[in-house]
Amino acid sequence: MNLLTLQEYWWFLVSVIGALFVFMMFVQGGQTLLYRLGHTEDERDLIINSLGRKWEITFTMLVMFGGALFAAFPLFYAVSFGGAYFVWMAILFCFIIQAVAYEYRKKAANFYGEKFYETLLYINGSLGIFLVGVAVGTLFTGGNFVVNSSHLSHWTMQSYGLEALLNPFNVAFGLMLVFLSRMQAGLYFLNSLDAPAIIDRIKKVVTVNFIMFLILFLFVVGMILFQKGLVYNPLTGIVSVKSMKFLHSFLDMPILIVFLVVGVVSLLWGVFIALVKSNDKAIWFTGFGVIVTVTVVFLILGLDNSVYYPSLADMQSSLTIANSSGSHYTLSVMALVSVLVPVVAGYIFFVWRSMDRTKLTIDEIKSDSHHY
Repeated sequence: MNLLTLQEYWWFLVSVIGALFVFMMFVQGGQTLLYRLGHTEDERDLIINSLGRKWEITFTMLVMFGGALFAAFPLFYAVSFGGAYFVWMAILFCFIIQAVAYEYRKKAANFYGEKFYETLLYINGSLGIFLVGVAVGTLFTGGNFVVNSSHLSHWTMQSYGLEALLNPFNVAFGLMLVFLSRMQAGLYFLNSLDAPAIIDRIKKVVTVNFIMFLILFLFVVGMILFQKGLVYNPLTGIVSVKSMKFLHSFLDMPILIVFLVVGVVSLLWGVFIALVKSNDKAIWFTGFGVIVTVTVVFLILGLDNSVYYPSLADMQSSLTIANSSGSHYTLSVMALVSVLVPVVAGYIFFVWRSMDRTKLTIDEIKSDSHHY
């Protein structure tokens, strides 16, 4: 494969892994619903342990996404962590405290108390996911960085990435992911828990969070389609402004329109059968919709000569899959290693089926002395 094909292949792979990570965010969403759905200690233990069976899978997706992005497009990693590090370090902190909370919430002689660790889980599920959304939003709105001819970069603002919180698009993107993760969590509990009292509370949670997600989703998609974007000349590498860049990208790649429609329809169908028919399999329809839709959003960022990380300080420093990727040799070797991705996916599927063969009950949690 030539270099461009390898770059596009790796961008596709990163997009799919990123979409799987967004799907798995229902774990974080569920953590924010702990007291909304769990009115007793037994109910909260049930919710925590249902999520505890999956949080490591979410972590695996996060590590795979970050690893693939770093290996294939190292300049993006360098620019982000070397510049917008306040935002990225805050994200990492939010995910570190999640692991601590699951490990120590039910430990003997826990002098902090369960409430303390449940608060950490709430922070991970709310602030952590919000900041992830803000960071992804900057791929559309840009960052204040400059890259020189030696591929060395520096950030031009002393807020080092926190200025992204002042952009309405980034904030809307972050809130959209928060409400999506909470909606998905409700559908996951519907599928995995055998607890009538909790199930009775789920419909209202799903309805409210779906409405908020839908409003923000329409706003974000509208902004993406009609905002100005940057495009680069594949021969010279020169970056220029193009009106409604991503709308043109969809028109240039109509197959992405088809997949976007399929993803959105699948998500809407899943919500419909959950709310109207009380179908406990709805998570699989909404999950498929989320994965397909997020993959499409990532793809239009990197393909069709798009700039996937605009520079607000120097337009010509903007990042593309062409100027930020590893060498042909690096991408070729990694392409061979990437055949392990389906193996990891297969392992996750196997573990998931084993854990969810039967729905989780309060009695099962009580009988397990090592529960979270």
